[in-house]
Amino acid sequence: MAIFRSEREGRLRLKIGPDAEEALRILNKKALKGNNEATEQIGLALEDAYKRLLQPSLETEARNEANKQADEEAIDVFGENLRQLMWAPPLGQKNVLAIDPGYRTICKLVCLNAQGDFLTNDTIYPFYSGDKKQEALNKFYSLLHQYQIQAIAIGNGREAERWVKSMKWAGYLSIFSVYESGASVYSASEAAREEFPSLDLTVRGAISIGRRLMAPLAELVKIDPKSIGVGQYHYEVNQKRLKERLDQVVMHCVNRVGVHVNMAGKHLLTYGSGLGPQLAQNIVVYKSQNGAFNSRSALKKVPKLGAKAFEQAAGFLRIPESKHPLDNSGVHPESYGVVEQMAKDLNCNIHDLLE
Repeated sequence: MAIFRSEREGRLRLKIGPDAEEALRILNKKALKGNNEATEQIGLALEDAYKRLLQPSLETEARNEANKQADEEAIDVFGENLRQLMWAPPLGQKNVLAIDPGYRTICKLVCLNAQGDFLTNDTIYPFYSGDKKQEALNKFYSLLHQYQIQAIAIGNGREAERWVKSMKWAGYLSIFSVYESGASVYSASEAAREEFPSLDLTVRGAISIGRRLMAPLAELVKIDPKSIGVGQYHYEVNQKRLKERLDQVVMHCVNRVGVHVNMAGKHLLTYGSGLGPQLAQNIVVYKSQNGAFNSRSALKKVPKLGAKAFEQAAGFLRIPESKHPLDNSGVHPESYGVVEQMAKDLNCNIHDLLE
């Protein structure tokens, strides 16, 4: 890919194909059978056909094959990069203060509760001198105490990270640097406008940074995978294949980890096996109208979530609040009886088996 890119930019010339002399020798050996007055003309015709027709065709074919192979290898790398980002360990349910370092001197602050709900936001200028710097410290301390902050998420900004870690209380809080690629894309997306219609782009971006720390998978599924920063020059590969691969990775990650159905939003649920945008929306609406699900079987009450969709999705949807421990496991409801019998045969309870 790098070679092809350099050629397009005029930095080098690339020639792919067999050695011309060797190729002509092979052709002559196969085609020239005698030594008569026609032999020389046939040889000239072979040379002309090779240089004018066959050689360019071979080069085009070799280029296409090399480009296809490079595409596939790059797409595999991009897919693995995305997988690693989505499988980053979540911080979990803690009160978080997120910092989005802006251009040079400005920092956007956002406070989130343990469920990731937006509480408040502010703007500080920690790298100004005098009153602005002291004001930044005062606002920071105030937010920490008022919202009982337990962890701090800092976007890409070394100065902001150094500023936070230089404070005397830094050792008492968990401070994390968060990979924020794609946060600006999310902040301008329809999903962000739907969640936070009254907030500006910079505040939405800071919220995304904080939530990425708390639950990377749940937050990253809201962003077009190509915008997350899966690798350089991803725009040069086959875009259809790239989209297919990245979508497969997202779906695999979601279904491998499972979804806490009472905490998940529409975008995360959409990737659940057997669901989709409409059923995901129906689940969210049902939760808002009827409260949290208390069992997997309660999902059957969701409009349009039929037996087939339930069969496909149930094993990936987790309900920790359920009285039945298997509702918070990867065991499908149709296999509950098998697990219960195993527990009975081993003279233990289901909790012991799951542990």
